[in-house]
Amino acid sequence: MHALYYVATLLFAGLLGARLVSKVKLPNVTGYILAGIVVGPYLLKLIPKDVVSKFDIISEMALGFIAYSIGSQFSLNLIRKTGKNIMIITVLESLGAVVLVSLFMSFVLRQPVAFSIVLGAIAAATAPAATIMVIRQYNAKGPLVDTLLGVVAMDDATGIIAFGLCMAFAKQLISPEKVSLWQTVLMSLWEIAFALIIGGVLGLVLVFIAGRARGEDELLSMTTAMILFTAGIAEFFNVSTLLACMMLGSVTANAGHKSNRLLSIIDRITPPLFVAFFTASGADLDISVLMRVGLVGMAYIFVRVVGKMLGAWLGCKIVRYPKNVSRYLGFTLIPQAGVAIGLSMLAQSQLGAQGIAIRTIILAATVVYELVGPVITKTALQKAGEIKV
Repeated sequence: MHALYYVATLLFAGLLGARLVSKVKLPNVTGYILAGIVVGPYLLKLIPKDVVSKFDIISEMALGFIAYSIGSQFSLNLIRKTGKNIMIITVLESLGAVVLVSLFMSFVLRQPVAFSIVLGAIAAATAPAATIMVIRQYNAKGPLVDTLLGVVAMDDATGIIAFGLCMAFAKQLISPEKVSLWQTVLMSLWEIAFALIIGGVLGLVLVFIAGRARGEDELLSMTTAMILFTAGIAEFFNVSTLLACMMLGSVTANAGHKSNRLLSIIDRITPPLFVAFFTASGADLDISVLMRVGLVGMAYIFVRVVGKMLGAWLGCKIVRYPKNVSRYLGFTLIPQAGVAIGLSMLAQSQLGAQGIAIRTIILAATVVYELVGPVITKTALQKAGEIKV
C-alpha cells in the first residue's frame, strides 16, 4: 500500500479510538495510543512494522510544534515571578527520580552501579506531549497547570544534564582509561547551550519576518517553516530539538507585536498532526516487552513514579506553593517517551549488554506510562480544580 494509505489509517484509527474512550471519560490521547496499538504491527497488523519505522518525520514535526507551544508559555513576567521557583521544583523532581531509582537498583536489587546510575538518570526525563494534549483538550487552567508547564519545559534540560553526568561516571567505572569525566560533562552542557542559541537566534528571525507577512496564510506558512527549520538545524548539529523549539517559542512570545498571532496560528494545522503522532506512537509500542523486563523493570516503573512525586512535593514545599500544587504535581509528571527512548538508545550503544537491558526496561516502561499517564494527569487536574467538568 502507499504511504498515504497508512497515514489515513492512523488518522481514522486515532479518531475512532478517541470517540470510544470518551465514553468512559478518558482523555483523547489515551484513545489515540490504544488505537495505534490495535492497528499496529503487534495486533491487527493493519500497519506493518517497516512502515511504522518510517513515521519518524511525523513524530519529529509533532514534537517540534509541542515544544514551541511549551516555550510560548515562558513570558518574561512569568519568568521574573516564578523562574527561580520552577527551577528548584524541576531539579528536585528530577533528582528525586534519579536518586531513588539509582539507590533502589544498586542496594535493593543488587544491580551493577553503572547500570543503576544510568537507568536512574533516564528516570529524570518526562514526556511533555501527552501532558500538553490533556491540558489542551480540557482547557485546564490554574496554578498547577502554570507550574506544570514550566517544569516540563525545563525537564528536558535537567534530564539531559543528569544523563550526561551519570553516563560519564558509568564509563569511568567500566573503562576508566578511555573517558574523561569532565570532557563528557562539558560536552553535555555545550549541547544544551547550543540548542538554546539556535532557538533564540531563529526566534528573533521569525519575529522579524513575521512583521512583513501578508495575511494569515503567509504568517502560518512562515511560522510552520521556522519551527521545522529549527528542529532540522538542531537535528543536524545533534542537539536537543525540544530545547531549540522551546527557545524559539519563548523568544516569539516575548518579542514583537504579533507574538499572540504567531503562537495561536499554528492551532490551525496541529490537530491532525497530533492525532497521527500519538496513534503512530501507539503502533510503535511492542506490548510483548512487558513480559521480558522482570522484577527490575517493574521496580523501575514504580520507583520512578515515587521519586518524581516525592521530589515534586519537596520542591513545592520549599518554594511554598499552594497545597493543590504540591499534592498533585507529581501525578502529572508520569508520562515518559521520546527523550527517554533516545537516551536509552545512547546507553545501548555505549554500555553493551547493560545498555540493552536498559533499553528493554525503558521501552516496557513507556508502554505503561503512555497508557496510564494521561489518565492520571487528567484525574490530578480535576482534583486540583483546574478542569471544569
